Amino acid sequence: MSIENKKREVLLSKETIDKRVAELGRDLSIAYQDKNLLVISLLKGSFIFTADLVRKIDLPVRVEFMTTSSYGHGEKTTGKVKIVQDINVDLTEYDVLIVDDITDSALTMTGVIEILSKRNPKSIKACVLLDKPSRRKVDYEPDYVGFEIPDQFIVGYGLNYGDYFRNIDHVFAFVD
Repeated sequence: MSIENKKREVLLSKETIDKRVAELGRDLSIAYQDKNLLVISLLKGSFIFTADLVRKIDLPVRVEFMTTSSYGHGEKTTGKVKIVQDINVDLTEYDVLIVDDITDSALTMTGVIEILSKRNPKSIKACVLLDKPSRRKVDYEPDYVGFEIPDQFIVGYGLNYGDYFRNIDHVFAFVD
């Protein structure tokens, strides 16, 4: 059976995601009031979440993109964070918010935070759409979380399976 013919279970509907993204936007607007906010979106998975989120932040926001890789085309992390495309911004003037689609092992996020912290931003925090704490390989908790989810492979709303399904407006899992 091909993956396209597998049954899908919707875990987070478009409406549920939209509501939570709006709540996060309000929280971030309050938290970063009177600050110079730089959002760094970790590509590719977070591009849809980042676009929706920054439109809900009622402040001036600069957005940059950093491409990282730790999965390749598989379902499991390789354990090594690779910076594929870096940003070229002096971070000393900014309060940095890293936005990612999911934190599971936390190896990518902690690796990126370590790299960016050495560039001396005023502050550095993280916002993730999905948090899968049962998969942690390091001690880390994101500062802002959309949803905590169980340990299952999920797709949609930016998250991919073999570079496909990112354009789906909800989050789902393939089921047997």
